[in-house]
Amino acid sequence: MNIGEGIFAYKLYELEEQYGKLQCRIRACEQGDRKKIQAELHKVIEEYEESSQLLQEKIRACRSPAVSRLSQAQLEYREQTEELMKEQIANDVHSDGSSPEEDKSEAGLLFAEYAMDFATLSMQQALIAAMSAIETESDKDEKAQVGSDVNA
Repeated sequence: MNIGEGIFAYKLYELEEQYGKLQCRIRACEQGDRKKIQAELHKVIEEYEESSQLLQEKIRACRSPAVSRLSQAQLEYREQTEELMKEQIANDVHSDGSSPEEDKSEAGLLFAEYAMDFATLSMQQALIAAMSAIETESDKDEKAQVGSDVNA
């Protein structure tokens, strides 16, 4: 594998595409009316469900235990956060002076903030993983080059 080939180019493209969607959709929703927000939310939920189904399919069909385990961890994270949002977070933010609607709203805002923080953390983790993989690959290529120079 040649590092110069941009081994993560496609993943970077996917990441940029999702970030662009995130920016555009949040801005549109912040400036839009309720119907616009509902339409955008419906699209995003459909995309999310589709990616969840693809993840489940990858777990079932994958021959690599490593890929299967990593996919399972992603799926479990999704399921756990969805469960927290449905049942627990609104109860956790409740105060004596707030209504159930206010609790739900606050919980949604809190979770959105947390999800964005988690996305930032995930990007940092992705950077460390990519740089470590590139370093390992570079080291392997360097050792192979030295070995072929010695044999020449």
